[in-house]
Amino acid sequence: MSDRTTLSHHRGFVRFWAADTVSLAGTHVTALALKAVAVLTLGATAVGTGMLEAARWLPYLLFGLVAGALVDRRRRLPVLVGADVARAVVLALVPLTASTGTLTMPLLLALVLVFGTLSLFHDAAHQSFLPVLVPVERLTDANARLEQTRAAAQGLGPLAGGALVKVIGGPLAVLVDAVSYLVSGLVLVTLRRAERPVEPPPKRDLRGEVREGLRWVYRHEVLRPLAFASHAWFLFTSMVIGIYSVLVLDELGFDAFLFGVTFAAGGLGGLLGASLSGPAGRRFGVGPVIVAARWLTPVGYALVPLATSGTGGFVLLCAAQFVFYLSATLDGPVEMGYRQSITPDRLLGRMNATMRSVNRGMIVFGALLGGALADRLGSRTALWLAVAGLVGQAAWISTTAVRKARL
Repeated sequence: MSDRTTLSHHRGFVRFWAADTVSLAGTHVTALALKAVAVLTLGATAVGTGMLEAARWLPYLLFGLVAGALVDRRRRLPVLVGADVARAVVLALVPLTASTGTLTMPLLLALVLVFGTLSLFHDAAHQSFLPVLVPVERLTDANARLEQTRAAAQGLGPLAGGALVKVIGGPLAVLVDAVSYLVSGLVLVTLRRAERPVEPPPKRDLRGEVREGLRWVYRHEVLRPLAFASHAWFLFTSMVIGIYSVLVLDELGFDAFLFGVTFAAGGLGGLLGASLSGPAGRRFGVGPVIVAARWLTPVGYALVPLATSGTGGFVLLCAAQFVFYLSATLDGPVEMGYRQSITPDRLLGRMNATMRSVNRGMIVFGALLGGALADRLGSRTALWLAVAGLVGQAAWISTTAVRKARL
């Protein structure tokens, strides 16, 4: 492989990767900080944390398909920059309202809802912009680099977030993320990469454009079962996520820093998974790697309801997060590379938004369902139900055309 084919040769990708790294670092500080604010400062129950998780992803359910069509109508870089700057402003309102004593759970939910809407447009443009920066044969490797950064942020971000919450409190910890989005936007402004001009159709038909994206995903031999299995995966994993913070911080009594340590263990698993994803995809094929990763998820999350308040329980929580993030990042790069490589450029925004919006819609339902089941049946029973669902989606995807997918 010559130097001219390495990712470092693609300067636009390097800047894109740098911007992504900065914003992701702040994102995972805030992911923990918002949960800590909800539970420790505002006294939220499992239902409250489920609502917070749902508010983050509700825009994907409500506007996701439209967002994909709108992103496909224009250049994607300005969308990325605008979304980063706007998200910085929205998150800065959390410490501002906290300092004035006006931060409440409804206000926090509203701010997270606006933040989620901006993230929806950013994500649709983000996943569709990568094929502009690198050739198709480098897409899996490029996605793996982004996934490695995401895994590191998932591990170190909550660890730093836990420490920041302990030292300066949750609201100020959110300010770190606001700054990171601003820096990310400024880095993207310096990116000089010519995008293909978007050819407007003779007549704008938003409904028709949305239907075209839906047809591409749900009539494709591999994308269709992959989409349905992914929807189920997000539903059941979000049930666990909605319960996890209450179980660890409230029922088991671990503090915010140790809560963050469990995610740091997850980050190590994520780094390992992202590092193995590309080589495993080339060695075994995209489909077998995706299927194997889908089986790893319930293996990891089955450890969560077994945890107790002692040292052994804490080790189980760390192991659960390690295996879960290993499974997610082993899957992510090969799946995304496959989806990007088989989808025409004019449909990329709609394909990504269709998959992502329905997946995020499942997070809304799963977070609320997990919180309701936990309050009614207990946390551990609700967790076992989620694990059973994850076993079901893994068993089903193993029988579909996904297992034969190749780049």
